[in-house]
Amino acid sequence: MLPTENRLRRRQDFAIAVKRGRRAGKPLLVVHLSRGAADGGADGGRNDFGPHAPGEGALPARAGFVVSKAVGPAVVRNLVKRRLRHLVRERMSLLPTGSLIVVRALPPAGTADYADLERDLDAALRRLLRTETTAIGPTGAGR
Repeated sequence: MLPTENRLRRRQDFAIAVKRGRRAGKPLLVVHLSRGAADGGADGGRNDFGPHAPGEGALPARAGFVVSKAVGPAVVRNLVKRRLRHLVRERMSLLPTGSLIVVRALPPAGTADYADLERDLDAALRRLLRTETTAIGPTGAGR
């Protein structure tokens, strides 16, 4: 289970991650990652002090999941969501502070096992985090 401060709950937060973030697609899932400062703020311009504003510091990384009926019946969808939540929880420390991540399961995820989901999630996160670090790295170094 993800801690409350690490959960995406508002429709607006999902929209920010999907529309403003970077996307990495794999055969079983699509991962959207929106960095806090680089994408106009992870809170979407919110200035309130709701459940996602712990103390004075920056917002923690937050994750949300989209598993449609195309993945399978309710039992299968819930199994996929539980597996994805567990996998993302173990990787939250890798995400930049204030970032939003949305993991959307594709129909083949319903028949995939845990190891397959883990492989695709890791590959997508590697791609997204690599592009994030190269985008903010020094430019023209060594030229």
